[in-house]
Amino acid sequence: MLIILATVFILGAIIASFIGVLVARINTGQRFLAGRSRCDVCNKTLTFFSLIPIISLFISGGKARCCGASISLYAPLAEILLGSLFVLAYLHVGLVVALPFVLIALSLLLALVLYDLNHQILPFSLLTLFVIAGALSGFFLSESFTEFSHTFLIALSIAASLALIHFISRGRAMGLADAPLVFGLSLLVGPSALSGFVFSFWIGAVVGILMLAQRPSGTRIGVEVPFAPFLAAGFLLAYFTQWNPINLILTVGSP
Repeated sequence: MLIILATVFILGAIIASFIGVLVARINTGQRFLAGRSRCDVCNKTLTFFSLIPIISLFISGGKARCCGASISLYAPLAEILLGSLFVLAYLHVGLVVALPFVLIALSLLLALVLYDLNHQILPFSLLTLFVIAGALSGFFLSESFTEFSHTFLIALSIAASLALIHFISRGRAMGLADAPLVFGLSLLVGPSALSGFVFSFWIGAVVGILMLAQRPSGTRIGVEVPFAPFLAAGFLLAYFTQWNPINLILTVGSP
């Protein structure tokens, strides 16, 4: 069992390393399937030992071999995150037909979150692939077509609510691309969709309050915060824990 989990984790870390390259090159005119990776500081081509997921950071002591610059934790953290999500998915879903689609959906979700953090926008190509992967995951995980149809209607309703918020606020409260993202997330997590939706707003509210608390006195926040990470965190939290926020509230409020 441990060997299987270690293999799944390593697979996730390797894919996350590739996703880092994809996110850095998409919409830049560079081909992400060709060309060697280069150092962000000195632009020298990176060696094989500099590209081993997670391990490279420890081998080099956190310094780039080519120029001695400090290595960002951005890539290793993404690799650890996706590796951990792959393990959780395997434990949660099991070795079934739906598992490859779930892993693909998680990989695409990481790419979307990383791109949103860097550019405050969600690429249409990645969104489309994610929605397809989420739909296939939900379809194969559903016990019947009726159950999947119910999930589809819930996903459509949640997505429509975000689209409505976008149009009512004229894009100030939420980007339109968040609607298809939450549609794919809802299809992926199935019965946990409503819980994930609630958790997303709770997480977003907590982060927003912390940002407001840390701003200099007398200044306006004036910062555009991407919502994709909150959506991803909320839906995955509900999916892997199966927590129901309504039950949590009732439990806390009960004597």
